[in-house]
Amino acid sequence: MSLKTQISDDMKSAMRAKETARLGTIRLLLAAIKQREVDERIELDDVGVVAVIEKMLKQRRDSISQYQAAARQDLVDVEQAEVVVLQAYMPQQLGDDEIATAVAESIAVVGAAGPQDMGKVMAVLKPKLAGRADMGRVSALLKAQLSK
Repeated sequence: MSLKTQISDDMKSAMRAKETARLGTIRLLLAAIKQREVDERIELDDVGVVAVIEKMLKQRRDSISQYQAAARQDLVDVEQAEVVVLQAYMPQQLGDDEIATAVAESIAVVGAAGPQDMGKVMAVLKPKLAGRADMGRVSALLKAQLSK
C-alpha cells in the first residue's frame, strides 16, 4: 500500500473515531500533497510524499521554537501534536552511528579533502538519507569530519 493511500485511510479512521486534532493534521498533509501534485502536474510517489512531510515537519519545528520564544505554550502544544501525527508517516530514522558510517563512506567515495568538498559529499548523501535523517544533523556531522 502506498503512503498516500495509507494517509487517506488514516483520515477516514480519524473521522470515524472523531479525533479532530489528528484529522485536521492529516487533512493539512493531504492538501499539501495535492497542492504539490497540481503545481508540478505529477503524481507523487512515496519519496515525494516523504519530502512533503519533511517540509511540514520543518515548518512545525520552526514554529515551535518561535512560539517558545514568545512564551505561547498553548500554540507550542498544538504544533507538537501535529509533529507527532506527521512523524508517524516518516520512515524509521537512522541513529547517529549509522549516519556517521554513511558520511564516512560518502567522503571516501567522493575523495573529499576538506570543507571545500562539502557540497560534493552532500550531493551523494542527500538521496541516500532523504527522509531517514535530519539533513541539518548530517551537515553538521559532515562539517566536523571534513574539518579534521
